[in-house]
Amino acid sequence: MLYHLLYPLHQELAFANIFRYITFRSFLAFLITSIIAIFLGKPFIRFMQKKQFGQSIRESGPESHHKKSGTPTMGGIFLLGSVFICLLLLGNFQSFPLIISLCVMLSYFLLGGLDDYLKIAKKNSDGVSGKVKLAWQFSTAAVILWLLIDYQIIDTKLYLPFVKEGVIDLGMGYIAFGAFVIVGSSNAVNLTDGLDGLAGGTVAVATAALGLLCYVAGNVELANYLYIPFIAGSGELSVLCASIIGACLGFLWYNAHPAQVFMGDVGSLSLGGVLGTMAVVTKNEFLFAFIGGIFVLEAVSVILQVGSFKLRKKRIFKMAPIHHHFELKGWSESKVIVRFWIIGICLAILSLATLKLR
Repeated sequence: MLYHLLYPLHQELAFANIFRYITFRSFLAFLITSIIAIFLGKPFIRFMQKKQFGQSIRESGPESHHKKSGTPTMGGIFLLGSVFICLLLLGNFQSFPLIISLCVMLSYFLLGGLDDYLKIAKKNSDGVSGKVKLAWQFSTAAVILWLLIDYQIIDTKLYLPFVKEGVIDLGMGYIAFGAFVIVGSSNAVNLTDGLDGLAGGTVAVATAALGLLCYVAGNVELANYLYIPFIAGSGELSVLCASIIGACLGFLWYNAHPAQVFMGDVGSLSLGGVLGTMAVVTKNEFLFAFIGGIFVLEAVSVILQVGSFKLRKKRIFKMAPIHHHFELKGWSESKVIVRFWIIGICLAILSLATLKLR
């Protein structure tokens, strides 16, 4: 907790005053997590190879993926581990939104870790049952939302892009809505994690956009100027966002095609969960659907595919999630990944443009 150790000494040590600036700590967080993730990656991969903790590839997937069977998984451990280490150094734990976000990330981290371990132990694609997984996710989300409302960190109104004021007050029904956003985000990122570097790159892009929104929402002058809700303490989430971006880039060092390690549910569930949490905390639930448009597309493709097959016994896509559909259409894996990254970047930029259109 470098921040809590050094900043109180700013009157005696002039250089310590710089730690009060969120922008400085965000920059430092990005550098630190990048270095830690790259440093931890190689020994982690060696350890997983030694333990023979490799990914099982489903037989129904694209044929080109079969050669990936046995690739070490659970890379989310060193990815998220670097984030936790960085936040212990640079995080301001007087920020309730930061503590809440870390609690969600830790809860989903444990869930994803258990799910991955069971899959590896059983040597198949099963793990924690779907019902148990959803119960865990919704319970965590409901508790943190109740705390955010009870401590008056957020209100229960819905805000829309291009609209200055909240359009409707859901009351305590907001807990159900917010939980849906968090759980949906968690599972959507999980579905996106199907190609080398796809989830890591798109998460980094979406996190960058959310990081700026968190900073603006936590600054009373900027929030008032842009007609967005001011959320006390949410600016500290920018430090968390910067650390996640750095960790994702450090992870991509090993996860870029051809991947040396996979993220696993331990990474994708927790990253998706914390992104959804930050969207709820900053009252950007609807805008987040646009920022994370790639995640929405992946999730919707699965819903449509399953629904169509159950109702009509016909498939809409060659395979779902939709990134596999494009692979089966003849796109190379690298082409799918880069094009999805490009779309994600465009969506993030367009989403930020809405800040001035209210």
